Amino acid sequence: MRPAVESSRELDVKRFLERIYRRCPVVLQDLVVSVDGFRIERARYSAAFWSQYAEALRRARLEPSAVAEYRDSKIRDLVEGAVAGTIYYKELFKKLGLKAADIRNANDLSVLPILSKEFVRGNPDLFVSALIDKKDTVTCSTSGTTGSGLVFPATKAAVREQWAIWWRFRNLHGIRYGTWCGYFGGRLIVPATEKSAPFWRVNRPGRQVIFSSYHLSESTVDAYVDEIERREIPWLHGYPSSLALLAAMVLDRGRRVTTVSHVSIGSENLNEHQSSMIEQAFGVRPIQHYGMAEGVANFSECANGHLHLDEDYAFAEFIPQVDGDGFRIIGTNFSNPAFPLLRYDVGDIAIAPIEIECSGSRMLRVVSKIDGRADDYLVAKDGTRIGRLGPIFKDMTSIRESQFTQTTVGQALLRVVKRAGYSAADERKLNELLFERLGGGVDVAIEYVSEIQKTKSGKLRLVVNRIAE
Repeated sequence: MRPAVESSRELDVKRFLERIYRRCPVVLQDLVVSVDGFRIERARYSAAFWSQYAEALRRARLEPSAVAEYRDSKIRDLVEGAVAGTIYYKELFKKLGLKAADIRNANDLSVLPILSKEFVRGNPDLFVSALIDKKDTVTCSTSGTTGSGLVFPATKAAVREQWAIWWRFRNLHGIRYGTWCGYFGGRLIVPATEKSAPFWRVNRPGRQVIFSSYHLSESTVDAYVDEIERREIPWLHGYPSSLALLAAMVLDRGRRVTTVSHVSIGSENLNEHQSSMIEQAFGVRPIQHYGMAEGVANFSECANGHLHLDEDYAFAEFIPQVDGDGFRIIGTNFSNPAFPLLRYDVGDIAIAPIEIECSGSRMLRVVSKIDGRADDYLVAKDGTRIGRLGPIFKDMTSIRESQFTQTTVGQALLRVVKRAGYSAADERKLNELLFERLGGGVDVAIEYVSEIQKTKSGKLRLVVNRIAE
């Protein structure tokens, strides 16, 4: 059994290369980024990718019944391989008195227990399939919001399939492969010690300008905007927290960016407050897809603005929360036989899963939004867990960023980064909205700060619940 995690030698080599990169001049860093971009382009967008992409486009035109038939056939294949090739599922099916042939369709998965993310992270080798040759896989990883990520193998075909689904979503909105993109993610692309522009590096083969989210500030934002306009970058993509922060700074300066025709977001939940600021600053409404490295669920926004489950990529169940509104997303990744996950608890919450007839997609199941993680809640004095805190800031346009931190039951600290023009009236309104949502169950102290610390992967969490952790 090969290990599912990187060896210490591989990590040492990676750290050594990162140290060398940080010491290089900008021109050499650009070259390194482009060389890596060339490697990614060759590996990701081979002839096999375009074949899978064409197939994904074909499936998007299928009737729902045909999509369900395709999905169930993929589930049968996945279960058969999981039982034959992994320690966990071999033992689980034996314990339950089941055979792989007993799972014939998506509904049959309900006889299996829900799989927690914590258990998988603690026992990754139990899920690595012995049937898949290592040379046919690549190493993937999740960032982990608390620093505890997951490293796992994925077949090369699974990686291509995921990118085929994501490019199908982009193509639907008019973003064509080869379009220049300004990327705002969590990569430490610019050394932390750098104090002057450029705060970006260029991946020419991938047609990306990779902007550093870590260097974005009041004193540097004009350099970012000038570069976007100078290059006439038509597409921005990245974390909504990074793009919303950029948008807020642009608006505070009375500027508008007119070169951008598309903004897409991923990796974090997009709230209405962020969406509004992005649209004001760039003149386009951000579009979103929801996915994760494990590939157990994927939602894509259609042309009508509905967030559809990509039924032909993974199967998702919606389980009502016991102590809150919304539904837990429980997913099955039938595209990656190297690391099969059946009924995996993603940890995210969907709001109002419904089936609708929408001309924007043949995929029927729709959610109104992905509304944070299951642990994005505050604990009230009586023990009640209060979630869905994002709407508090929906109309608070004078707030740039915000984050709750809780270490004591019934008490929380709300850090707020103000925009220009924030007034005493805004503070009164914020306190009213907090009381309206929390009902006095949580005493909230407001602290005004110049910035809010992101996770190691560059993401911004709305709630940091130290009690839960």
